[in-house]
Amino acid sequence: MRETSEKERTEAEQLLNQQVEENLNRIKHTIIVISGKGGVGKSTVAANLAFALSKSDEHQVGLLDADIDGPNIPKMLGIEDDHVTGFDNRFAPVNVKPNLSVISMAFFLPDKDSPVIWRGPLKSGAIKQFLGQVDWGNLDYLVVDLPPGTGDAPLSVAQLIKNISGAIVVTTPQDVALLDSRKAVNFARKLNIPILGILENMSGLICPHCGKEIDLFKVGGGEKAAKDMGVSFLGRVPVDPRIVESGDSGMPFVESFPDSPAAESFLNIVEECNGYLENERR
Repeated sequence: MRETSEKERTEAEQLLNQQVEENLNRIKHTIIVISGKGGVGKSTVAANLAFALSKSDEHQVGLLDADIDGPNIPKMLGIEDDHVTGFDNRFAPVNVKPNLSVISMAFFLPDKDSPVIWRGPLKSGAIKQFLGQVDWGNLDYLVVDLPPGTGDAPLSVAQLIKNISGAIVVTTPQDVALLDSRKAVNFARKLNIPILGILENMSGLICPHCGKEIDLFKVGGGEKAAKDMGVSFLGRVPVDPRIVESGDSGMPFVESFPDSPAAESFLNIVEECNGYLENERR
């Protein structure tokens, strides 16, 4: 097999850079969903955010699963058995519905149990291909679900997408999660990414029997962190066992249980973010 020459590699890189730029020019708003640590429900937030934004038929929405090691978005949206199709060195994302499309490493793995044993540069390269070689079309919103932390993948996205519209920082009320959420806020600030605000997930449990709220993981820490850091507090999403059920069944909870306190809270947060972005655009 003939080895690729340095000239060919350079030309391929230049083409990919051009494809990334062309794709980004067709996207109105890019929202990144970040967290300082894992286990705070970041992917659940990203999936429901994208689905909620797509509830308006006027909006074309893309969802990029940038968590290369743990690509869970397809499972949460009921498309884990789907596969991408390729044409002319480009790929078509998988459609959840006509105005919501997804790309994820999960679509490229031989089976659901296959690990991705890659170092940082390979992961960054995959994210760049997702941005450039996927035929996103014209999008009103591109939601990017980033892996937890402030390492290679978040940095790659920040460097590739020059004008990120805003970041949503997801945390839970525990002190450890709040400590890491502050790091995520400072990460965005150092890279000049506008911060839409902090979202406090798993904030209290509504007892299904008596209707009272139980402070399962504390309540209010996210709001305090937002105040201390000088950023907006987007709101609280309470614990609801049905959120787990809906994610496992492949249907976002904003669609499965639209009248639940969690869904209502989340839709209010989405409306607030949408209003901010539209005002910024004007």
